[in-house]
Amino acid sequence: MSDENLQPVFQIQRVYLKDLSLEQPNSPGIFLEQEAPSIEVALDVGAVPLQEGIFESTVTITVTAKVKDKVAFLVEGKQAGIFEARNIPAEQLDPLLGIGCPNIVYPYLRANIADVITRAGFPPVHLAEINFEVFYQQRLQAIAEQQGKLAEGTSTVQ
Repeated sequence: MSDENLQPVFQIQRVYLKDLSLEQPNSPGIFLEQEAPSIEVALDVGAVPLQEGIFESTVTITVTAKVKDKVAFLVEGKQAGIFEARNIPAEQLDPLLGIGCPNIVYPYLRANIADVITRAGFPPVHLAEINFEVFYQQRLQAIAEQQGKLAEGTSTVQ
């Protein structure tokens, strides 16, 4: 086999908006409210293999704005990318899919979320930059803690 066949390959095949939804359950009355809405943001990332060396990476964001106890709007968007990742060592592939790919996909999602919120008639919501490396480490820690609790839970039934 030639060395070219063993060289690591990482390429973006496509970035696309996979899902986008907007709900305004209290419109038009919510537009009469003078109080600024409180904003909550939830984030999730995922990756699935599509075929040998081809992966889909997704970033999902849910933005909920409330005025008092009323939902002004709820926007959920999922941006995805298809990536070719070949000849990459297994210990580097998971961080690539959990950190590198979301870093590429997120700016597209952030722009799409901001656009739909302003088109819905609300002031712009500017989503902050995300450190996906920290997010990745937090997810690994949460999984390890959950597995630890499951292991403890099997022996401590009351």
